[in-house]
Amino acid sequence: MEATISTFVLLTITGLGLGAMYFLVASGLSLIYGLMGVLNFAHGAFITFGAYVAWWITDQIGGSFEVRLLVGGACGLAFGAALGALVELVFIRPLYRRPVEQVLVTVGLALALGALVYGIWGADAKFFPIPDWTLDTTTILGANIPNDRFVEIGVAAVVLVGLIALLRFTRIGLVIRAGVENRAMVTALGIDVRKTFTLVFAIGGSLAALAGVLSGVYYGNVDPVRGTSLLIYAFIVVVIGGFGSIGGSAVAAVAVGLVQQYANFYVADWLDWSGAGDVSVMLLLASVLLLRPEGLAPKVAH
Repeated sequence: MEATISTFVLLTITGLGLGAMYFLVASGLSLIYGLMGVLNFAHGAFITFGAYVAWWITDQIGGSFEVRLLVGGACGLAFGAALGALVELVFIRPLYRRPVEQVLVTVGLALALGALVYGIWGADAKFFPIPDWTLDTTTILGANIPNDRFVEIGVAAVVLVGLIALLRFTRIGLVIRAGVENRAMVTALGIDVRKTFTLVFAIGGSLAALAGVLSGVYYGNVDPVRGTSLLIYAFIVVVIGGFGSIGGSAVAAVAVGLVQQYANFYVADWLDWSGAGDVSVMLLLASVLLLRPEGLAPKVAH
């Protein structure tokens, strides 16, 4: 009985940690689409570049693992924000209200940036230096939980609260939401809406980079396809949660992480089937599309 409870606790907290990472990936994607209507297929490249920049910086500097990770992570986030802003300024700004061209451009960017990663860092995975305490475990109800899971859950909670507070209780959030609803009126008031839209892309890029850094902590390495693999789950989370809904994405990310972990253990053990987790996530997606196609909570960000 104790073994059953400890296993369930381990799967639950691990699923919450995985869901937290999925939320961090999906939050930037959902923010950009919900506020600006841009479906950014280059979002995965932001994840990959953020992870690689953080890894490269930690590999170049000295000091403890904690200091190296903080400095590398900060540089990764800054690079993600800069890349997001650059993409908006150069590629997206001329294409507002032209969704087909936006999709084509962002898909092309994803391919080009992916090739650039291979060209700079090669195809082999790189070991991601992490503090020893993240490899240690904390015992809860008999389950030994890796400490990095708690880091991911805590960071995701802070990001969720921060995004909601930014959009609902700050002047910048008010300008962003007003600019989306009526750009001409906000411009007439003397506010440069273009800068706020660039800021949204910068925030989205930094969130993607943050997810990339934490994925390095979670998996212990970075590789060129990290962003692509995580982006698939990000789209699933955004669809289940409702396009443009930050809160919906958070709920959906938790659901996807838990379903994947439970299925990978219980269903895979029962059916002797290693792909049970991914199939279960797809079944969850199909169920939501059939029963509630608009998602769990569409456009809460507005």
